[in-house]
Amino acid sequence: MIKVEQLTKCYGPVKAVDSISFEVSKGEIVGFLGPNGAGKSTTMKMLAGFLPPTSGSAQVAGRDVFRESLRAREHIGYLPENVPLYPDMRVHEYLRYRAALKGVPGRRMNERVGDVLELCGLGDVEKKIIGRLSKGYRQRVGLADAMVHEPDLLILDEPTIGLDPNQIRLVRDLIRNLKRHHTILLSTHILPEVEMLCSRVIIINKGRIEALDSPQNLRARLGVAGHITLDARVADAKAAAAGIRRIAGVDSVSARTDGGWTTFTIQAGPGADPREAIYDHAVAEKWPLRELSRSAVSLEQVFAEVTHSDEN
Repeated sequence: MIKVEQLTKCYGPVKAVDSISFEVSKGEIVGFLGPNGAGKSTTMKMLAGFLPPTSGSAQVAGRDVFRESLRAREHIGYLPENVPLYPDMRVHEYLRYRAALKGVPGRRMNERVGDVLELCGLGDVEKKIIGRLSKGYRQRVGLADAMVHEPDLLILDEPTIGLDPNQIRLVRDLIRNLKRHHTILLSTHILPEVEMLCSRVIIINKGRIEALDSPQNLRARLGVAGHITLDARVADAKAAAAGIRRIAGVDSVSARTDGGWTTFTIQAGPGADPREAIYDHAVAEKWPLRELSRSAVSLEQVFAEVTHSDEN
């Protein structure tokens, strides 16, 4: 559905996007991640045909986005980070207007507008003035606009920005349901959202792609380790932490004592799982145990390692 080859965008001497290449298959939801200023929005604007590249190529549904811009846009629905709406129009009027601009035939206009109103949960506000709607409803109007011409690809740039938790959940559920009919390229800073929705992740940093894989494979390939929690009753927390630190596979240990119990947070090395050795050590020291567990590695940890955003 998307094929990008050596795509570059320069602003004077600054390379906002630097020779990136990737592909997205039909029916995928792919997360497009990166720190602020990494080149995410610039890439999405180029894919949507709103920005010309300095060099490289991009195809959507087999159409070159730059040489066949109008034909490519027939296959693209784009929701920018700041949704541009006409605040003095009613919702259904706006969607009809946008459908006409996008070439939806008159005989299908009512059907398509009705479909996106229902799909985006806008039936109750279709006759209301857009400027009087909440942020959540305006975001849904923008999404309905992006879908009204039945595009094969949806490019969503921060679709849940500024929404409250309930609105985020509704938009997330909507995106999940859209997978049946659309390929989706999704940019967001809410990393748990990406883990729930996306089959693959592209991480861009300083204009270059640093990682491209499924969240599960990224965790394994990058060697990002979770931490181990040991909750035990020990006589001397400092000495106990020093003993745990000597166990093979342990990188670091911190301790916090509360009410006679000490909670040790243990960072394991890449690929290491020293829980059995930690348990044997606790038994040998005759420590009463209340917990020994390992946390799941989060996409946030992977993101921090790839983009080096964890400053000391």
